[in-house]
Amino acid sequence: MSNAPAIVAAQEPTVRARVALLELVRTHRKVAAAILLVVFLFLIAILSPVISPHDPLAVNADNSYLPPLSPGHVLGTDELGRDLLSRVLWGSRVSLPVAFVAVAVGLLGGGLIGLVSGYAGGIADLLLMRLVDALLAFPGLILAIAVVAALGPGLRNAMIAIGIVAIPVYARLVRAVVLQLKQLDFVVATRSLGATPLRIILRHLIPNMLNPVIVQVSLSAGFAILAEATLSFLGLGAQLPTPDWGQMINSGASFLSNDPWLAIVPGTAISITVYSFNLLGDSLRDALDPRLRS
Repeated sequence: MSNAPAIVAAQEPTVRARVALLELVRTHRKVAAAILLVVFLFLIAILSPVISPHDPLAVNADNSYLPPLSPGHVLGTDELGRDLLSRVLWGSRVSLPVAFVAVAVGLLGGGLIGLVSGYAGGIADLLLMRLVDALLAFPGLILAIAVVAALGPGLRNAMIAIGIVAIPVYARLVRAVVLQLKQLDFVVATRSLGATPLRIILRHLIPNMLNPVIVQVSLSAGFAILAEATLSFLGLGAQLPTPDWGQMINSGASFLSNDPWLAIVPGTAISITVYSFNLLGDSLRDALDPRLRS
């Protein structure tokens, strides 16, 4: 009885995934709200050249240190007279793509390692997991800083570094799911009928591991945004004059006593974005895990 859902999902993965997604959004308001919030953030990033009231790089010394709600500057201006709202909007065009690319690197690299390790077993599993354990021996941000320091500062290298940090998480997650799935009857039966390992992985294992992977992707995106902001704060991420939330906090930290909004505004943008992705991950986990359903 416990293997019946897996058998059905393996037979019609594409159709069932589409129906399940629509049903999930329709029946779980928290998931729908989180998806809408994330989509809204991406729309802001895409439309920022259109909706920004000012040029984020335009310097105007006469308008320096304007407080929030000043005429023509809703969130005020920085020490060079640049509009904070415009810089925050354009900063989203840096942070969100970084999250997408970094998660993609971690998912592809870690997913491949987890699939090979879990399905092949033996010496391959031993060697690959020891490599993953070596990466896990370092704290995530420390490892990202070390990778960027080795590759050189810059946004592209920051994406690669954050993606490398995410590889062990996906590798262990995918391996654990594969070890569980390959023991089920429908996989054993498919293997006994002569199906190749590639067909088993593509048709039966990957479709049945999407739920935990989707949840982890949502949570990893929030970490990637926070890690990118940290690297930029340290001068290892996006470089001037690119508007970036981490750089803005670094610049505003020098004026906390007199003009705290210079650091609070970009910090709030980071908090809202990370919270949105964490909310999406938590709501998906609650909705997709049968043990957490009421």
